[in-house]
Amino acid sequence: MYMRKINTRIIEEKIYGMALQAGVNLSPSCKDALNESLKNEESEACAFALKTLIENAEIAKKSETAVCQDTGMSVVILEIGQEVFLEGKNLKDAVNDGVRRAYDDGYFRKSVCDPLTRENTADNTPAVIHTEITEGDKIKITYMPKGFGSENMSKLYMLKPAQGVEGIIDAIVQTVKVAGSRPCPPVYVGVGIGGTFDSCAFLAKKALTRDIGTSNPREDVAEIEKEALKRVNELNIGCQGFHGSVTALGVSCEWLPTHIAGLPVAVNIQCHCVRCEKDTV
Repeated sequence: MYMRKINTRIIEEKIYGMALQAGVNLSPSCKDALNESLKNEESEACAFALKTLIENAEIAKKSETAVCQDTGMSVVILEIGQEVFLEGKNLKDAVNDGVRRAYDDGYFRKSVCDPLTRENTADNTPAVIHTEITEGDKIKITYMPKGFGSENMSKLYMLKPAQGVEGIIDAIVQTVKVAGSRPCPPVYVGVGIGGTFDSCAFLAKKALTRDIGTSNPREDVAEIEKEALKRVNELNIGCQGFHGSVTALGVSCEWLPTHIAGLPVAVNIQCHCVRCEKDTV
């Protein structure tokens, strides 16, 4: 059987470069969404705030400095082809070494600490690593630094099946409403529907790696995205909480089959500072 050998040193280098890029650049779809929001925003205060966010992103890119002071906790998704044979150092070590080097060389804030003692690990590791086995002989790498002003506003709901679509939309809107200005809106909302307690949360995180403005290929799920975004923007929270028409840049949903007795829904909030890099080796 054919197996393609990939040395994990290559993955380390990819992570290193992606982390450096993500630290100073908004995702292209995020820049587009912010500019589009500015065109549609009627509130003078919110328009001013949006202009400031856009200007900040431009300055960060030109000066190669962090686009946000919260340089986040590194989230890495590795979709590994089943025809790949990994050699070299341990995969987890390779990812963490890439993150460690990038945060040193990029002069990014190290924000990772022990949950009990609060002692900082001093190098922004360990990264949160998710692996999926896929077809083929390649590895798709997704890197996203996740800030915690927005992460702290996220929620997981174990709904009753009878609550259905309306229950899902209500959970999304209620999460954003309770969060208010705290996650630095306009936000990007990732939603996981179905699965189990844990897989549902991963779906919500993975939804945030989609380009803003894309729709789920499943029509009824895409309708949930559309309706939830409409209702969220009717909350009148607005950019940075200044009460405007754009509270969210987008809502993206991913789904999995679930148990007949449950309807898990995870809502993962991302601030306006969407930083996501993708590459393949």
